[in-house]
Amino acid sequence: MEREALTIRFPSELLAKARKLKKDKESFNDLIVEAVEREVRRRRGWAAHQRIIARSETIKAKTGIQPTSTDMIRSLREGEDRRE
Repeated sequence: MEREALTIRFPSELLAKARKLKKDKESFNDLIVEAVEREVRRRRGWAAHQRIIARSETIKAKTGIQPTSTDMIRSLREGEDRRE
């Protein structure tokens, strides 16, 4: 993995909290990289969720709300309309 140098300024309170949470053998750099990776995954997941919601709204607008199949499933389980 290629590495680049980057300067980041942290609020002093956040930096103090991060230092307290850092494990003894963990570098501060590793802590930050892991946090950024986690945030990237979270934001990608959220963006995918938003696309799914938008797509479902588009489908619902085209097809309307579909009727529930609960009653049909219940009648099949109870043996109504069952072929033997």
